Amino acid sequence: MARLALLSVSNKTGLIDLARSLVEEFDFDLISSGGTAQALKDAGLPVTKVADYTGSPEILGGRVKTLHPRIHGGILARRDVSQDITDLENNQIRPIDLVVVNLYPFEETIAKSGVTLLEAVEQIDIGGPAMLRASSKNFAHLAVLCDPAQYDEYLEELRQNNGVASLEFRQKAALKGFSHTASYDQAIASYLAEAQQYTLSGTQLQSLRYGENPHQPATWYQTGTTPTGWTAATKLQGKELSYNNLVDLEAARRIIAEFTDTPAATIIKHTNPCGTALGNTIVEAYQKAFNADSVSAFGGIVALNRPIDNDTASELTKTFLECVVAPSCEADAQEILAKKSNVRVLTLADLSSGPKDTVKAIAGGFLVQASDDIIADTSQWQVVTERQPTDSELAELLFAWKVCKHVKSNAIVVTSDRTTLGVGAGQMNRVGSVKIVLEQAGEKAKGAILASDGFFPFDDSVKIAAAAGITAIVQPGGSVRDKDSIRAANELGLLMVLTGVRHFLH
Repeated sequence: MARLALLSVSNKTGLIDLARSLVEEFDFDLISSGGTAQALKDAGLPVTKVADYTGSPEILGGRVKTLHPRIHGGILARRDVSQDITDLENNQIRPIDLVVVNLYPFEETIAKSGVTLLEAVEQIDIGGPAMLRASSKNFAHLAVLCDPAQYDEYLEELRQNNGVASLEFRQKAALKGFSHTASYDQAIASYLAEAQQYTLSGTQLQSLRYGENPHQPATWYQTGTTPTGWTAATKLQGKELSYNNLVDLEAARRIIAEFTDTPAATIIKHTNPCGTALGNTIVEAYQKAFNADSVSAFGGIVALNRPIDNDTASELTKTFLECVVAPSCEADAQEILAKKSNVRVLTLADLSSGPKDTVKAIAGGFLVQASDDIIADTSQWQVVTERQPTDSELAELLFAWKVCKHVKSNAIVVTSDRTTLGVGAGQMNRVGSVKIVLEQAGEKAKGAILASDGFFPFDDSVKIAAAAGITAIVQPGGSVRDKDSIRAANELGLLMVLTGVRHFLH
């Protein structure tokens, strides 16, 4: 008797080619339901509808199709248990050798704007997960495929093993099946629970060499079924990405996402920018960012918001860099970068989209907060000093503020000509950060802008900044001593703007 395959898929990518090989090359009979059966029939392939096979019509508008003993008996029967075989014979059930199933697009549905609860609920698959779990459980006796990417591998298994997929392949496929249903259920639970329950799941993408340090194991997981973010990036060259690379790349992406209208470059070390700049061209932006702190840039992570061209590629090869990411890379530029074969060069078309939430593990649980993706609006800023900003000063203040947002607290940034001159990150007191950043800027601080991610609790930072030549300050305000800082700014002839928004980053 021919072997039996059950095909019931929402994503029909590769379906016809798989089915044709099963029928013509390996003598499978096919049973299928709904749109899958119609697609196979339209392709001229012999197929029996599930309703005809079970003798039970689809009911409840298609909610019940495959939930039947002739289906699940055929899936769950153990071929080495005599009673199971007897039960199949007594109930005229054929054993099923292959189940190909993927699930209703629930995550894709809820990602659309304006989707109602009713629409989302109708995209909760019931029969699909039931078949997927049953097939995965019985991997000792059949194979289950839930991803079109598995089809070619399965067919090759049949070709190399006299028409039978190996146990190793079947067990690996079962694991993928269980992982798929787990991720699917968690997506539904998260959607329905809203703030009452937070679930996080991912599929292992790859094991990393180690974490932050060699004694810490680390793994990279992909969330969702469709690659997004760094899982959708293309690595053009270089060594495998490390844990620290990925953490720094994400920090670089967050900064570069602030700048869309003008060529921009940032260089990251230990998640903080050591140089960020805007330019008329991408090579100019990179040169300015690099020269802002060329010592710290050594071994850095570079993010660019424009394609890598020849001139930029030539500049990138002049120093040691860990990673470079840009929306794309010109072919000639790629050849230039190949001279530095160890540098990891990635392209990611969408550098602006990031996670909606930030999750941090703590003992006994984890913390979740909305990502700090608020867009700065200068029309909401308050000028609190007698001196008013020019258009050029306001643009510089905005640049400094956007960079400061992505520096570890207590954060102070000094900029001029849309270029960072000094970055003070992670200090235990704000005046300490001010002193560090002014020392970095040196003489260039004269006429420059200073940004602070938090308010000034005292006027000492304002006085130190003025003594170094700073002419304008942007900060959130909110201190009980704001008046002291404002008074000091007025006495020293500084411009001060309050944003009303704080950007702590821990």
